[in-house]
Formats: sequence, structure tokens, C-alpha cells
Amino acid sequence: MIDNRKNISLKKDWTTPPKYIESVLEFFGKVDLDPCSNEYSLMDSKVKYILPIDGLKESWNYKTIYVNPPYGRDPDKKTSIKDWLEKGCSAYEKYNSEILYLIPVATNTRHFKDIIFKKGKGICFLEDTRLRFYNKGVEDKKGAPMSCCMVYFGNDYDRFESVFRKYGKCFEIK
Repeated sequence: MIDNRKNISLKKDWTTPPKYIESVLEFFGKVDLDPCSNEYSLMDSKVKYILPIDGLKESWNYKTIYVNPPYGRDPDKKTSIKDWLEKGCSAYEKYNSEILYLIPVATNTRHFKDIIFKKGKGICFLEDTRLRFYNKGVEDKKGAPMSCCMVYFGNDYDRFESVFRKYGKCFEIK
């Protein structure tokens, strides 16, 4: 439960809001891979993995990667955000990829403690307390039931902060 509400949405393809898409593109110049894309995605990337293609099973050997992963646990595949972070961390270490993640803030979780806080380079806690994702190309007026953040794996924290500080408070992870 989040904020005493059950997250009962079975939807797996919430689309990143346009203002964050613009900043991701400003940061990277171009996005090579979007491994969690959908048919309504606003992200312009060279390669998109769209269900039924499982982005966790495909190659992440790309220079720039943007990930807005499914936020809940997938009961069929038995995967979660932690799996998406591990896959990206592996690409960062193996291919020197730069990766941006848009994920819920949950600093008490194992994926924050074991992956983000140990291997990430930067984090921006977004001021949008109820981020309004897009659903089938239309802004969802209800907003997300949790706060979100942008997490960066790469080697240029200063550039990350200069692009994302307009959305919230940024911190370098050391």
C-alpha cells in the first residue's frame, strides 16, 4: 500500500509527461534505448522495446538509455523495479552507458539501498508530488499516488543537475 491506498492498476504502460521527455532529450541529445516503451510513448528513441517484447531480456548495449519502468511487481514474470535497476546498472558498468530512470521515491527499499545509493551518480526528487503520467496519449488528471524522482547513472553529475534542478532538489550520490 502507498499512503494507505492500494495500487490496483493492472496497467503497465504509463507514459512519461512531456516536460520530462524534453529534459531527458536536452540532457542526452538523443536517446538510444527506451526498454519500457509503449505504443503511446512520447519518447523519441532510436530503439524501443514495446510489450510483448520484454526489455529485461533484450540487450542494453547502448550509450544513452531512458527507463520509466513498471512501478509494481509483475506477478507473472516475478520482476520489479529492482530488476530494471540491476539491468541498467549492469549496462552502466559493462558498456559505460548513461541511464536516466523515472521511478517512485522509496528510499527504504532494497533497490534504493543496494543499487541507487551504492552505484548511482545523482538523484532529483521531483517537486510534482502527484506526477501526472499520460495514459493512451492523454494526461491522467488523477496523478500518481506517490512522489517520483529522476535517478542518474553516468559520469556527469553537473550536467544532470543543470538540466533537472528546475524540477526539484538534486543530490550527487557519493
